[in-house]
Amino acid sequence: MRKATETIPASVLNVKSALTAAGAQDTVLTFDDDVPTAAAAASLLGCDIAAIANSLVFELDGTPLLILASGPRRWTPPWSRIPWAQPGSAGQPGLRLGAHRPGRRRRGSLWTPAALRTILDISLQEHPLLWAGAGDHNSMFSISYSELQRITAAQPLKVR
Repeated sequence: MRKATETIPASVLNVKSALTAAGAQDTVLTFDDDVPTAAAAASLLGCDIAAIANSLVFELDGTPLLILASGPRRWTPPWSRIPWAQPGSAGQPGLRLGAHRPGRRRRGSLWTPAALRTILDISLQEHPLLWAGAGDHNSMFSISYSELQRITAAQPLKVR
């Protein structure tokens, strides 16, 4: 973990502030080692990779969409399960992976002054404690499924 005297990046401070502003506990941990993937985070934290909430950012017809999925899941958009994901031009779905860059508005997966439409993978309910990125590749925070749903106003959905 980082020494207390080291500077905490603004992106991590934003997550810490957002947690407390939402009435959640500030559980942010910052590590010396990078945790850029769910596998790396699970290994460092000693938890099941399925307890890592991965952030997948999409653009839905010009509007950002955040999907919080269980760590090991590979995700293909389930058009039939997203009632508001209407087909775009030429009959192609209007949802595109990574088309929107929310970093300025939503850093560390979850935080923004203007809420993004968010989907929360229901398989994450299987874990009493979840972990999610907290603003940089060295920081994570822990949270329960119900608290994560509350603070993100996410729509629960089977992601896979």
